[in-house]
Amino acid sequence: MDAPIGVFDSGVGGLTVVREIIRQLPNENIVYFGDTARVPYGGKSKDTILKYSSQIVRFLTSKNVKAIVVACNTVSALVLDEIQSEVDVPVIDVVRPGAKMAVEFTKNHHIGIIGTQATIKSGKYNSYIRTIDPSITVVSKACPLFVPLVEEGLIEDRVTDDIVGRYLQELKEYDIDALILGCTHYPLIRNAIGRYMGDGVKLVNPAYETAKSLKALLEEKGMRNQKEEASRYEYYVSDGKDKFVNFADRVLPLQVEHIEAINIENF
Repeated sequence: MDAPIGVFDSGVGGLTVVREIIRQLPNENIVYFGDTARVPYGGKSKDTILKYSSQIVRFLTSKNVKAIVVACNTVSALVLDEIQSEVDVPVIDVVRPGAKMAVEFTKNHHIGIIGTQATIKSGKYNSYIRTIDPSITVVSKACPLFVPLVEEGLIEDRVTDDIVGRYLQELKEYDIDALILGCTHYPLIRNAIGRYMGDGVKLVNPAYETAKSLKALLEEKGMRNQKEEASRYEYYVSDGKDKFVNFADRVLPLQVEHIEAINIENF
């Protein structure tokens, strides 16, 4: 089944999920949308996030996608059920796979979560983790400046190191041995986060687990693309096409060849 996988995020962070899908499912075609004109989503209301997400889902549906990956923790945490009700194709989120991986890893039952304000406030990671193991202690911290730092390309920068230290200082007071990077932008600054938290804390990247979940779903439903021809990767943004390409070429294993800016408000 050679219909593409639809993937979307508020900006460039979802490219970490695309990277894992390309690695684990090299035969699959992908249509990616990054809402670069309206990033970040983390401080916006649920109604606004639902409006934006519905527009994007309608766009992806127009591309005849066979599944949709919500590569945005904020959307996954706040409006996943509403999105699923709008489409007839499977929808994969990033919250549950990340929560499951953290539970499997922790030895001392202390897990940290960092994310946008909306993701942390929703408590979805906490509830998923406690559904799996109620004995686990969860410590959460909103880190709203991480997304704009990533979007500006400040991956290895003293400013990023300073902000990481300011946000994560209080997490060091808890004996966590696993830290969920609860926003798809955050793996792009995992080096700075890892340096600050130290070797004793496992950084959980939900992007990897999300791609694994997608692979299992496609196999279960007999939807894997079995064709040997080269896969097609299409990228769409709501603004800043050139900036997106420059960033994507540093994140993805393949160069961006098809990129188009669209007016997402039309959907």
